Amino acid sequence: MNTRTEAVKAYLLDLQDRICKALEDEDGGARFVEDAWARPAGGGGRTRVIDGGTVLEKGGVNFSHVYGTGLPPSASAHRPELAGRGFEALGVSLVMHPRNPHVPTSHANVRFFIAEKEGEAPVWWFGGGFDLTPYYGNDADCIHWHRVAEQACAPFGEEVYANYKAWCDRYFHLKHRNEPRGVGGLFFDDLNHWDFDTSFAFMRAIGDAYLEAYLPIVKRRRDTPWTDQQKAFQEFRRGRYVEFNLVYDRGTLFGLQSGGRTESILMSLPPTVRWGYDWKPEPGTEEARLTEYFLQDRDWLGKGPAAGLQP
Repeated sequence: MNTRTEAVKAYLLDLQDRICKALEDEDGGARFVEDAWARPAGGGGRTRVIDGGTVLEKGGVNFSHVYGTGLPPSASAHRPELAGRGFEALGVSLVMHPRNPHVPTSHANVRFFIAEKEGEAPVWWFGGGFDLTPYYGNDADCIHWHRVAEQACAPFGEEVYANYKAWCDRYFHLKHRNEPRGVGGLFFDDLNHWDFDTSFAFMRAIGDAYLEAYLPIVKRRRDTPWTDQQKAFQEFRRGRYVEFNLVYDRGTLFGLQSGGRTESILMSLPPTVRWGYDWKPEPGTEEARLTEYFLQDRDWLGKGPAAGLQP
């Protein structure tokens, strides 16, 4: 590793520690179980999974650092100049599936990639973001989530939040369903138009903002009463999450094609899920409002500043 890669790795390991500690404290009961693993082709990581918690029904916070002499098709398909280069990929990726249907699922990821070939300049970039997937939507929660995202981006340019919010809306979209996966957030990839230090600082800003964005929502919604019917709807909507991760997600494809650890890659899948043939919610219900109002690639900050998290 060069000094740049070492700095990124140190940050990512610390980020994993901080996020796990904060989520354990919020759950109040369950603890993350760590599973360190090695990749035969080069590298490894540490998978941390929480299961059966009071708040968190299932979740994972994974660190990985893998390397090799050749890239999988998912990485080189849109970047043919990477063919024949050795690579290193480092990242922290997490998904939280809460028990209570009124608490949204959340996802975050920050990563660094570098590809090198003797006699040529290295090719590197950063990527990441975070997004929110509610089952029973709430305006104040969505505004808070996007306000934190906007504030994290603000030091790097006025256009950054708008650009990466729009990219998130495009990326986390189920084409076969013609609907967003959630209410969005931020997504960026191939980030190298700034110098390394600025790009790394931006990745850190996004990684550090996740807890600020998510924990206030969890605290506000975790004790909301829920019914068996609402739990069933949560499981139905979780099916959409599974469909996206297995059909479209670039991280899942890269991990599987590069010989990553399958259990770690698929830890993002929820613990229980259901599909119903051509099932549709009753008109006028909160279940119908999820897709009719919340899952619409909405400009949440155009609604004005959030005056705290209101019920």
